[in-house]
Amino acid sequence: MLKLMDQQIADYFHRSYTAVDGLWFMKVEAACGFDTALDIDVEVWKVMPKIQARKLKALSGLGHGLDALFECFTTKLAIEHFEFTADRDPAGGFEVRMTACPWVELLAKANRLHLAEKIGTRICDTEYTVWAREFGPDIRAEFADRLCKGCSTCTVRFG
Repeated sequence: MLKLMDQQIADYFHRSYTAVDGLWFMKVEAACGFDTALDIDVEVWKVMPKIQARKLKALSGLGHGLDALFECFTTKLAIEHFEFTADRDPAGGFEVRMTACPWVELLAKANRLHLAEKIGTRICDTEYTVWAREFGPDIRAEFADRLCKGCSTCTVRFG
């Protein structure tokens, strides 16, 4: 058996995670069409953020609220190789500005960037709304700019 370093193991699982997401989408798309594949993907992303958020809360010992969301969500982005900055505001909310999104990059690499806006607006709205709700029923996620629409950043505010 190979002796792998922790980073090699993390890279292996990261690659597997991103590959399976794209592969299953393209297989469903081939069998049922793009719109059906996107509808099913939205259903998946109604559940996946719950799993992710709950796991990070359990690992960190954090509970509910904007501070816990800030810590867990920025950890998720770092794990998934987003390039971003995040700033808290005095009102208790926070804003995240992503300058690189691995999902948009994968679409570009697969020559499917023309689908990024349609996919990104549906999936990210769903995913980030679920993330917010996992930390409080009154917490909202609102997008300003989007990389998938050709903007220089993807900006989302939680509050």
